[in-house]
Amino acid sequence: MEKYFVKKATALKYETDENAPKVTAQGINHNANTIIKIAQENNVPIKKDEDLVNMLSEIELNQEIPVELYRSVAEIFSFVYGITNEKKDQ
Repeated sequence: MEKYFVKKATALKYETDENAPKVTAQGINHNANTIIKIAQENNVPIKKDEDLVNMLSEIELNQEIPVELYRSVAEIFSFVYGITNEKKDQ
């Protein structure tokens, strides 16, 4: 049996005046590659988490993430902020 791999990507944005991060882009295969390419071109850190991206892909664009995902997304943002701060210190 041949295995078919589907690549997914989701972009999140958080503004301090909002309650929670929002899903700002999502895609599969070619569109996922485009999201990743744009992130790389703009030095946006990327974190691979297949389980989380599967859950986030169920959320409509420009919608806040549900409370159930706060902890997982907080861990991603912590990772991103850590990388960003490391780059500033260099």
